[in-house]
Amino acid sequence: MTDLTSFIAGLPKAELHVHHVGSASPRIVAELAARHEGSSPVPADPELLAKYFEFRDFAHFIEIYLSVVDLIRDDEDVRLLTYEIGRELGRQNVRYAELTVTPYSSVRRGIAATAFCEAIEDARASAARDFGVDLRWCFDIPGEAGLASAEETLRIALGERPDGLISFGLGGPEIGVPRPQFKPYFDQARAAGLHSVPHAGETTGPETIWDALRDLGAERIGHGIAAAQDERLMAHLAEHQIPLEVCPTSNLRTRAVADLDQHPIGRLIAAGVPVSVNSDDPPMFGTTLEQEYATAARLLDLDAAGVADLARAAVRHSFRETGGKTALLAEIDAYTAARAGTAQR
Repeated sequence: MTDLTSFIAGLPKAELHVHHVGSASPRIVAELAARHEGSSPVPADPELLAKYFEFRDFAHFIEIYLSVVDLIRDDEDVRLLTYEIGRELGRQNVRYAELTVTPYSSVRRGIAATAFCEAIEDARASAARDFGVDLRWCFDIPGEAGLASAEETLRIALGERPDGLISFGLGGPEIGVPRPQFKPYFDQARAAGLHSVPHAGETTGPETIWDALRDLGAERIGHGIAAAQDERLMAHLAEHQIPLEVCPTSNLRTRAVADLDQHPIGRLIAAGVPVSVNSDDPPMFGTTLEQEYATAARLLDLDAAGVADLARAAVRHSFRETGGKTALLAEIDAYTAARAGTAQR
């Protein structure tokens, strides 16, 4: 895999499913934990932190995730976190990323919505200048917090409307959080020009995905791996070219799949379902986007040309403007042509 690993490292990429707080590096988490020592269960010691990020199941993951969210306590924390995410994405030659951001979690902890949005926008400009990465935002409802969080997320999205905001999402646990109840909020967000990208079918069955399509007008589905259980749903996704944002290691670490070799990405692609490969909460899951591409290459038996096609798919499934898509696709083509014949399986 050495040649292919090198190819993946240099390949220009887009990331469509990666969470804001979930992208906090161990260094940043440890720094924030030390800053707030005594008022947080998150350990500052790197070895203890690695053990802290061992998840029993999806509910435990949400519990740990929220404890890290609680470390983000002022707008400077938000700015630092966002800028450092840009640094790591730039290191991996990610040119464009749609970052799932949950402003409600920070606003309810005392950060003013305007200050929060100014912080992520300031970091967005700095990341573009310093690391060559174009960050955009998906404002995400934390489903476990109920309809009050949906109301507030919509208010922030439409009231503040930061320049990088392009989509509206729904995350958190699926079990016990029906998708249809969020329809009025997605209707308003879509009417205001935001794209619909809810999570669905990660830890529940295909019906959750059908709900996201019918009630939330989903244009892409976060995760969506349960679609592989429903032939009619896969045919629908293929016919209407509704992409899934697939995150293999995340699915393993949250126990959504028991083993990577059982991951349904191959069945989904074989059925014609559009798929992009993403990292979700990379430091928490001990992965990177580069590693997710390598995992997908193994599961799908891809060579360099196949991996480049995965990168192109992410660009095409993105909500980037046409000119930006064209430029990034051309960059992928040029890189691939220059490396032709040098990267093997």
